[in-house]
Amino acid sequence: QVQLVESGGGLVQPGGSLRLSCAASGSFFSINSMAWYRQAPGKQRELVADITSGGSTVYADSVKGRFTISRDNAKKMVYLQTNNLKPEDTAVYYCKAYRSGYERWGQGTQVTVSS
Repeated sequence: QVQLVESGGGLVQPGGSLRLSCAASGSFFSINSMAWYRQAPGKQRELVADITSGGSTVYADSVKGRFTISRDNAKKMVYLQTNNLKPEDTAVYYCKAYRSGYERWGQGTQVTVSS
């Protein structure tokens, strides 16, 4: 029932920051776990960060200490704060909502880290 739209990507220099946003519409947002994935050209889509309906978070080792996932259930928003960005963070970032028997993906937002 959830539709997702990502925003906030762009071009940033190494060491810079971006806050990615995922806006959800539809019902039952709060019962979904939410995750950010990314996919670089020629690479598999990989999990970046996850936040459960209860607020527990997990991060890929490559982003620990740099990225923070959060959610605002009242606003039906999920965020990914990305700090100290590196060229290897360049990818299309996707938002996912999921629960048992269900998953929904956003269209993605491009993050390019380059000097």
